[in-house]
Amino acid sequence: MAMNLGFLTIVQENGGYLGGYLVTNLWGRPLEFRLSSAVRPNRMQQILYGGTLQPFLCADLIGKSLVAKTATQARCILTDCEAALDLRLQIDVPVAWLAANNDPVAEDLADEGAGRKSSRNEGLVIHHPRFPADGRAIQELLERVDTGVHLTEPFARIRQALAEAHKVGVTARA
Repeated sequence: MAMNLGFLTIVQENGGYLGGYLVTNLWGRPLEFRLSSAVRPNRMQQILYGGTLQPFLCADLIGKSLVAKTATQARCILTDCEAALDLRLQIDVPVAWLAANNDPVAEDLADEGAGRKSSRNEGLVIHHPRFPADGRAIQELLERVDTGVHLTEPFARIRQALAEAHKVGVTARA
């Protein structure tokens, strides 16, 4: 498997969720991009899923679909969305949540051994607590990323691409 990174972000707008997934090489160059259709949970789903709704939408529906439809494989998937961390339960690739240093949920997970501060001073790198071996694999891969690449920057590119696709009315989605 090539040394590619996947970047997954989920945007919440107008009562719906929209995902974007960008695969890059270790120099930050785009290799493949996918976006999802908007997913709008109805009131019944909100009631029935309760607190599990957001992880279900972000990981099981949007994240899994985007990764499955992408031809370019990633060695690790980075997300800026805590709820997407559960994508790791659906795929055989490590998933890491890049969280702010002061995020209380991320700090708790890091304290429990599911993450650490980024060696690149870009916040906390949190892996899924059910996969402790992922921490080392993620760290080793991130050490190979070009030093000029800021790990949070591709998420901004994805959001801009989602906004542009929305403006031009792109319908060919994942």
